[in-house]
Amino acid sequence: MPTAMNVTYITLDGHLEIEKYRYVYFVFMFTSYVLILSSNSTVFCLIVIHRNLHEPMYVFIAALLMNSMLFSTVVYPKLLIDFISEKQIITYEACIFQGFLFYSLSGSEFLLLAAMSYDRYVSICKPLQYPTIMRKRKVTVLLVLSWLVPACHVAVPAVEFANLNLCSFTLKVIFCNNSVNYLFCVASRAIVIYGLVVLFNISLLPMFFILFTYTMILIVACRSGGDVKKKAAQTCLPHLLVLINYSCLLTCDMIIVRLQSDISTTVRFIMTLQIIMYNPLFNPVIYGLKVGEIYKHLKRLLCHTRGK
Repeated sequence: MPTAMNVTYITLDGHLEIEKYRYVYFVFMFTSYVLILSSNSTVFCLIVIHRNLHEPMYVFIAALLMNSMLFSTVVYPKLLIDFISEKQIITYEACIFQGFLFYSLSGSEFLLLAAMSYDRYVSICKPLQYPTIMRKRKVTVLLVLSWLVPACHVAVPAVEFANLNLCSFTLKVIFCNNSVNYLFCVASRAIVIYGLVVLFNISLLPMFFILFTYTMILIVACRSGGDVKKKAAQTCLPHLLVLINYSCLLTCDMIIVRLQSDISTTVRFIMTLQIIMYNPLFNPVIYGLKVGEIYKHLKRLLCHTRGK
């Protein structure tokens, strides 16, 4: 949909009967967005406020929750605007930028989970060396790399996309993702290969590292006493649940992109909503209820609120 003034608009044609259900969608997604921001920010603030939660494990959890809020903010505001608009369009430049942020923050999720698994590995397998290894400086470096590395990886195709010629101006999605590849007149083989490299570096490689560290933790826990087993279960189980959940959602996104024309609009729409809803809502529940120290402060906060 090219227009005057050299501005190119992309139509987002993945919505399901939006004319009929636009206000239902708006209320539902607005409620979800408010829940995501409130739940994640509550646990995040608990970690920031309470000094006994200023340990590496909780710092990584806070970073993961902040990443979820940023991830949701990349998608939800534009989605809410589209629900109440006559046309669901976005400028090509904004579409590229949204896709860049979406995959950059998705990669950060895996790297933050990898940093958490490393922290748990050192804590359980090398407890005497933990204070020396997991110093504040190392935690800061891991956090910076968790956001910087995916951004640098995803920036390369984003810059390349901006220079390619378009032969189509319609995407069968509700927000911009790798489906942008279908807009180009000539598919770039180099970008496809590079995309596989990015997938391996910021998704599969961290996942293998996480599985390796948790395997080592499991071996040590099985050889140790009940206290070590309890500590391993309490601190590692939430991370594994989040990893499994997010890996499934990433797989859904890949299926949607690769089999776009073979999936019905209804199935594609439902799967897309799951991608942007489940994990941001899932994380604060898991960490708020399954991590003991956070749960204590959360319970105290809720009791104090009710007392008022």
